[in-house]
Amino acid sequence: MEAIAQVYARSLFEVARDQDKLDLVRDELGQIADVLGENRDMRLFLFSPYFSTDEKRDGLRRTIEGADELTTNLLDVLVENHRLPVLPRLRRAYERLWEEARNLLPVTVTSAVELDEAVVRRIGDEIGRQTGREVQLARQVDPSIVGGFVVRVGNAILDASIRNRLENLRKEIARA
Repeated sequence: MEAIAQVYARSLFEVARDQDKLDLVRDELGQIADVLGENRDMRLFLFSPYFSTDEKRDGLRRTIEGADELTTNLLDVLVENHRLPVLPRLRRAYERLWEEARNLLPVTVTSAVELDEAVVRRIGDEIGRQTGREVQLARQVDPSIVGGFVVRVGNAILDASIRNRLENLRKEIARA
């Protein structure tokens, strides 16, 4: 499923880039995926084998009236090939391509308590300086980490939390 989503996302991305519609397609794809994620009846209708391809295509067209032709063409192809269930993965794959094209680096700073804005900004600025990319900074509060912080930079994680230190200490004691 993941490979299929990546193929569709790459194709969509290249066409959207050629037509200078990267942001528009990203927004529309996100809206459609969100609606599918939230609306159980819509998922049942679109993913059900009991409804014909034409019924699904017609239902989608009425639902996304006003969407760009590129987005509607993608949905037509997904319906025709019975691939609508890959839409959430396709969205994530497209999002990664979009971030890469924009030279964005998603960074999430998680702490046990709300950190000062200046501290979080300094962390983001330093990561941006070291990577040469524009940092897309997000903050989260998770009391379960006890103290310290966890920084997720793309797929890499720096865990400087007290919870992590305690877990490592527990493992060392168990080994001894």
